[in-house]
Amino acid sequence: MKQLLIMLLGLLLCGTAYAHGGEDHGDGPKAGTAAGATSFSVVALSEQFEALLRYEPLEGGKPADLRLFLSDYATNTPIKGAKLTLTTPEDANLKWAVTEQEPGIYLVEGQFPANKAYSFALNIVAGETADLLLLEGIKVGEKLPVAAAAPAAATSLFSSWKTILALVGAFVLGIGLTALLMRRRRQPPEPVLQTSEQALTASRRTPFP
Repeated sequence: MKQLLIMLLGLLLCGTAYAHGGEDHGDGPKAGTAAGATSFSVVALSEQFEALLRYEPLEGGKPADLRLFLSDYATNTPIKGAKLTLTTPEDANLKWAVTEQEPGIYLVEGQFPANKAYSFALNIVAGETADLLLLEGIKVGEKLPVAAAAPAAATSLFSSWKTILALVGAFVLGIGLTALLMRRRRQPPEPVLQTSEQALTASRRTPFP
């Protein structure tokens, strides 16, 4: 009986460990664009300003739309009404139009000629403050990381639950069978009927008082 219980418990534990064997408990990417993101971003800082450039995947030779967020470095207050001039060190002939859409949010429009890395030299004039920032690492032609492991993880989770349920059912069935066997063992033995000859022999062997 004990061996049966130990065997069933071992099967249950093994099944649970197998169901979790395909999981990845390590940390995700710690650098670059996270899987599932919808845009790329580039940041540049100075003692006066903080500039954040966001853009969706770009293709060389096609129109490019980028969003530039400009704020005060110390207070993080959006800088509105700034005069911004963008140039591309990799190609001085490229022209960029900058339009303010909301306070601190500027639309940058232009076109990159090829699929490669570019940068922006950003000249900022906001009131009496002026500065120059360099936004590096604008990767034209690069695709966003795709979280392709999500469907596989869902399938693995479904399969693991089926396995666990099957093992739990086997475990419960084993307990039921064990209880039935123990119940049968505890029943009192049936009385043995003696024949008349056996009764006579027993009475002869029993001394009279």
